[in-house]
Amino acid sequence: MIEREAGVEISRATLDGWAMRVGELLQPVSDAMRADLLRASYLQADETIVPVQMHDGRGSDHPAYLWQYGSLVNGRGGEMIFDFQLGRGRDGPAKFLKNWNGILQTDGYQAYDRVGGPGLIHVGCWAHARRKFVDAVKVNPQDGAAIAMVARMDAVFLVDRHAREQSWNAEERAALRREQAQTWVDEIHSECRKLRAQLLPKSALGEAVNYTLNMWAKLQRCFDHAEVELSNNVAENSMRPVALGRKNWLHVGSVKSGPKVAAILSVVESCRRLGIPVKEYLLAVLPGMSQTRRSEVTQLTPAHWKASRQGKR
Repeated sequence: MIEREAGVEISRATLDGWAMRVGELLQPVSDAMRADLLRASYLQADETIVPVQMHDGRGSDHPAYLWQYGSLVNGRGGEMIFDFQLGRGRDGPAKFLKNWNGILQTDGYQAYDRVGGPGLIHVGCWAHARRKFVDAVKVNPQDGAAIAMVARMDAVFLVDRHAREQSWNAEERAALRREQAQTWVDEIHSECRKLRAQLLPKSALGEAVNYTLNMWAKLQRCFDHAEVELSNNVAENSMRPVALGRKNWLHVGSVKSGPKVAAILSVVESCRRLGIPVKEYLLAVLPGMSQTRRSEVTQLTPAHWKASRQGKR
């Protein structure tokens, strides 16, 4: 882009070095964001693969992972963090969440089980359960049981959509869920139990039923806590830049670069979720960052920066 627009040719190595310097400068900001995040009472989490070059002579990339943890503000995405880890095991979320005791919403991946403090409440994602039944319909478009299950789950989501359209608060939405959605939830559970006795476990519908029943306790908890969304789609949407990025770059250049890349992605995606112009934010906070004290960095996170700007208006 620089060469095309300004006629200046800069080597890829130089550009990469500049980007990693930005990641280095943003790591204290990312650390401050993480501290703020762990003060939240409700988080959504997800993870995605990111190839990393190991420089160990193997000639192939290592499948590392970016684990994502994000807060929600009035049902919308707040600040979030990408945590770079070399593996997809429980060590990643266990280390990040450590003694955290809030509500954690994830898909059915078992690495999120038994992490955090003793008071952590693990809730599931209805969108993932619904997706399994949608897949069953794709396999057999005439499958009445699968179609009916998708319709029931759509009815549950419609309750939340109505609350959102009316701009109701979490408590009002919870009351509407109890009044209109709980009957559908009970019917979904009852029908899944009936279907499990009739289906082959490895069939598309059988897998959807088993997933839903295995996750049932966590899915039901969505209705026990007013602030909890029915799905972790906000977290999934924040993974899209990484998925798109994999089409534009080969890999993270080294293990040491991983946390720097994660810091850049954390800040940029948090800005997007908060409605902050990324370029404006970076131009405001990067100059002088290397001389900024850690105690001052806490006021430079995207959320604090946005709040300070709103306070000046």
